[in-house]
Amino acid sequence: MTWTPGADRRIQGGTGQRRDQAALGKEEIEVEARLLARAQAGDLDAFVELIGLHDPALRALAYRLLGDPQRMDDALQDAYLKAFRSLCSFEGRSAFGSWLYRIVYNACMDQLRRQTRGGWHLSLREVGGLPDLMPDPGDLAAQRLDLAAALASLSPEMRATVLLVDAEGMDYETAAHVLGIPVGTVRSRLSQARRRLRRALSVDERGRDRS
Repeated sequence: MTWTPGADRRIQGGTGQRRDQAALGKEEIEVEARLLARAQAGDLDAFVELIGLHDPALRALAYRLLGDPQRMDDALQDAYLKAFRSLCSFEGRSAFGSWLYRIVYNACMDQLRRQTRGGWHLSLREVGGLPDLMPDPGDLAAQRLDLAAALASLSPEMRATVLLVDAEGMDYETAAHVLGIPVGTVRSRLSQARRRLRRALSVDERGRDRS
């Protein structure tokens, strides 16, 4: 089983949608703008509704980064509280969704830094929501397990880059904003991560090349 060339391009054209205002319809953009204005004026209910527009995608990202429901909830709680407290400082220089992604990403990284040495895991059910990197019609459960192990072998920074670009469908500039790094660093991290994933997915559990 090997990494399929061009998988990231297929993702962006399919399940992966850009997480910025370009991905929203006109009505959704207007709703978000109204909620944002109310939330910045101190309306907590409006903020809760605003978060609800982005919560499913943010929750999926946090779980894939942390691999644990409790840590995911803790990170999201910290992130949303920080977002509410910082809302007045949001000036609209980037899409609100991208701004929120960055706060959630940083909260997840804080969780990972505090994480004890227990390893990182990802359930097979959640791996099923990741892009189809291995379209071979073999044993799907085994493929998902291999992919989970391969992702877990990456550093948190590399894993986040792969998830944002290949799973969430972000363009490089948006991912760079979320990660707080230059676009060139996104490209280099993604290249290294994909190379490591290809290598991990081409060797079986006994170390034999499967490609």
